[in-house]
Amino acid sequence: MKYSVFISVLFFITVFGHTQTVKVVNKANGQAIEDVFVFSKNHSTLTNNRGEADICDFGKNDTLVFQHSAFKTKIISYGELKNKGFLLSMEEGVINLDEMVVSANRWEQDKREVPVRITSIPLREIAFSNPQTTADLLGSSEEVFIQKSQQGGGSPMIRGFATNRVLLVIDGVRMNNAIFRSGNLQNVILIDANAIENAEVVFGPGSVIYGSDAIGGVMDFHSLEPKLSLDSTKMNVLSNMMTRYSSANSEKTVHWDVNLGWNKWASLTSISYSNFGDLKMGTQGHSEYVRPEYVMRIDGKDSVVKNDDKNVQRFSGYNQLNVLQKLTFHPSRQWVFSYGIHYSNSSNVPRYDRLIQYKNGKPKYAEWYYGPQKWMMNTLRIKYLKPTKLFDEAKLIVAYQSYEESRHDRKFGKDKIRERTEQVGAFSVNLDFEKQQNDHSFLFYGMEAVNNDVHSVGQQRDIFSGEVTPYASRYPDGSRYASYAAYGDYKNNLTKRMTLVLGLRYSYVLLRARFDTTFYKFPFQEMALNNGALNGSFGLAYRPAEGWQFNLNTSTGFRAPNIDDVGKVFDSEPGRVIVPNKNLRPEYAYNIDFGVAKTIVEVLHVEATGFYTLLKDAMVRRPFLFDGQDSIFYDGEKSAVEALINTGEARIYGVQFGAKVRLASHLSIKGNVNYTHGEDQDGLSWRHVAPLFGGVHMLLKMNRLKADAYVLYNGEITNENLPPSEQDKPYMYAVDENGKPYLPAWTTVNLKIAYRLNKLLRINVGVENILDVRYRPYSSGICAAGRNFRLAVRARF
Repeated sequence: MKYSVFISVLFFITVFGHTQTVKVVNKANGQAIEDVFVFSKNHSTLTNNRGEADICDFGKNDTLVFQHSAFKTKIISYGELKNKGFLLSMEEGVINLDEMVVSANRWEQDKREVPVRITSIPLREIAFSNPQTTADLLGSSEEVFIQKSQQGGGSPMIRGFATNRVLLVIDGVRMNNAIFRSGNLQNVILIDANAIENAEVVFGPGSVIYGSDAIGGVMDFHSLEPKLSLDSTKMNVLSNMMTRYSSANSEKTVHWDVNLGWNKWASLTSISYSNFGDLKMGTQGHSEYVRPEYVMRIDGKDSVVKNDDKNVQRFSGYNQLNVLQKLTFHPSRQWVFSYGIHYSNSSNVPRYDRLIQYKNGKPKYAEWYYGPQKWMMNTLRIKYLKPTKLFDEAKLIVAYQSYEESRHDRKFGKDKIRERTEQVGAFSVNLDFEKQQNDHSFLFYGMEAVNNDVHSVGQQRDIFSGEVTPYASRYPDGSRYASYAAYGDYKNNLTKRMTLVLGLRYSYVLLRARFDTTFYKFPFQEMALNNGALNGSFGLAYRPAEGWQFNLNTSTGFRAPNIDDVGKVFDSEPGRVIVPNKNLRPEYAYNIDFGVAKTIVEVLHVEATGFYTLLKDAMVRRPFLFDGQDSIFYDGEKSAVEALINTGEARIYGVQFGAKVRLASHLSIKGNVNYTHGEDQDGLSWRHVAPLFGGVHMLLKMNRLKADAYVLYNGEITNENLPPSEQDKPYMYAVDENGKPYLPAWTTVNLKIAYRLNKLLRINVGVENILDVRYRPYSSGICAAGRNFRLAVRARF
């Protein structure tokens, strides 16, 4: 008996007793600081939601570095930390270059050693900005431009590229699928903004690490992660609740997440629900944007009804549900297993830009809406942390995503509604390795396989009888799109002041499609495309003196045609129809960046990045012949035929500039400005080049209070500088003195305040667009919100 007790005690001490916890707090208010990166030469860890981290693996002779993007870096010996009772306080810093990023090569590393421009949006900034959707979250960076065709949308534009030329990544898995289109898309809002722990935007081609589509940049989102308990005798329970109301669209959002952590197991559950009413635009500005009337079904007949308030954009409301569930299992220090489920489902989402189109003096459409947008992703992640000859760490990510989307449109006065539904199953495997070769050189390498299966059906439904008849599908049903790749990324700290980064990736992409000739007499019945691409990158990060950094990076990117590019039949705009082109080839990007950053004694930080991108064999929409004809009848209307073809080239260049100034211990100013210019070989403006845009903020931080008074601005685009495709959409733009469509400049004045009532409660209030300006962002089909009062209450238990 005594022997058994002795063995049990010994086992308990061996398994649970060898722990040493450090707690990190804010020097100003004593609050725990979460996600502080603690590292030494050989070990690293993160603080949990209570500011605690287990440092038992660190040696007693180690020097520990504590880093957090919102606080000044602290370096302390293990002995000093012990003398402080393993309690460390950190001072907030307005300016801090010591930041860790993941998206550059899929492994965490010091941002100062990365030669590409990366913008991070941490959890604290997400909570403060209170974005309604993840598209709005990206827009809050003021370095990503957001276009919206409807309220339930948000298409990011990065350095003149958008849609399927920029890549979405969530928890290490690419979201771009085979039907990501060249027109504006809204898939980013499938991700729950309230469940994002951190977001990073990589500017410029990211094809070496991420493959096809990453020409303009990569948006890498990291959702909330389960956190273990550092105390084997207690369960780590943390719950967050949030409710928010916005006046401009009567938004009502509720969010709840809960973490349950044990010594080796942890669970994270997150649920968000949002209901958005019709969006109200501002009252001061261009009258071309107002909504004077709309279509209602009265006594079985389409009728045009006067809008009681012409600034209310009827119909634009929708609702959305998001659920996230994650489980983490740490059976030992060498293995980490994680399983996660993302789920998103919306109501019908009216496409507002189609509802404001007119034909012969009457609305063209009585109905045009996207059906419920459904997305589910199952992910299994496995990490192996025991060093071997081939790697120090390895991770495997296996994911399956299912997408469902549909389009429903009925013309004014017609009894039949056209309905098209698409389903995509996307399976992916990523295997990544990290190896430190010596004190100054590191190797990152891996493999990726992706397979997409596309199912597409179409029908017409009589709204009176319910009778359903077949109709042409949007895409060839049963299509397949797949890619296979291997990559390597090498980093060498040549000196303490210079870092070299080299990368190489080979990708092989294949596409198979079979066309149904029942509705359209395609000149071919099958399509098979096989494309290979070799991409590379070369970068230098040079730190000549304290506070200085210079970055030089050259890289190539590519995008292989997907099912949307080569297989779609669709009316892109009134009187024009897109048809398939089986001769479409990949497009290639060649990019160079040069950046400089300067910090002066943590008072002033200035950074600027200039870039130039040459896009060869660019896929652009141009007039085309379909079975020898330059026009066909589509949906009862004679339409000019267009298709995506490879043109010679396009040139996109610009500059991104940012600055931060600390005026006093609690007061600072920051600002961003972005300028991009792009044109094709014919001198025509590049479609997804945003106008000059940016913002200026005055920030006040005091103990429990944070306030931000800021101005957002967008420049003008004259009619001559609008892309031809935008000039053909006068219903979306204001009218200049010559009666031609153009984009006016606009400025908004805004205020946000966050106040911590106590340890549990925080309140966020704000007024956006205080001057009630009526404006419509570039290429958007819906106006932005007018004066908007926002209130959010957050509770943490």
